[in-house]
Amino acid sequence: PWPLVAALGGLSLTFGGVLFMHNYEGGGELLCLGVITILYVMFTWWRDIIREALFEGQHTIAVQQGLRMGMILFIVSEIMFFFAFFWAFFTSSISPVFNIGGVWPPTHIVAISPWGLPFVNTILLLSSGASVTWAHHAIVAGFKKEAMLGLYVTLIFAVAFTAMQAFEYSAAPFSMSDGVYGSVFYMATGFHGFHVIIGTIFLAICTIRLY
Repeated sequence: PWPLVAALGGLSLTFGGVLFMHNYEGGGELLCLGVITILYVMFTWWRDIIREALFEGQHTIAVQQGLRMGMILFIVSEIMFFFAFFWAFFTSSISPVFNIGGVWPPTHIVAISPWGLPFVNTILLLSSGASVTWAHHAIVAGFKKEAMLGLYVTLIFAVAFTAMQAFEYSAAPFSMSDGVYGSVFYMATGFHGFHVIIGTIFLAICTIRLY
């Protein structure tokens, strides 16, 4: 039942999010229901996949190829998803309209310096990419101790990134309602941060299973 339940959870999440942002009654509750449903499906669906692989031996070559293809298509959809945010950014910044002052950043916006926290977060992300690659190669080669160490380091980088981004948001001199600049900034970095959190959960489960 998980594809159907996940679809209903996604529907509840998006509708609830829109209603909540527009201050409709019940929007927050619907949003929370969607989040809980998605988290529940994540747990139960992956639990079933692990059971099918480990205990039932159902992961034939065809199934493995299907899982890989599913992941590839998911990543392609993610590329298109973030492409939309970059399109919005470049459209607004290369040709700024008169009602934001005809300049980019808009006249009333104090931009965050890219050489502060954003630069630190970029280093953290690239470092986590290197450490998780190290862990992957260690798993393939059968070096369990090194693989565990690589995953621990990756999780530390991931948690540090999320903490830094939370601090950056708390100290940001503009909000999501500050025109197109605020909207694009918080949508792009917020969804990216959400992906990092999901990836951290992925890797934490991988670490527990490897342990």
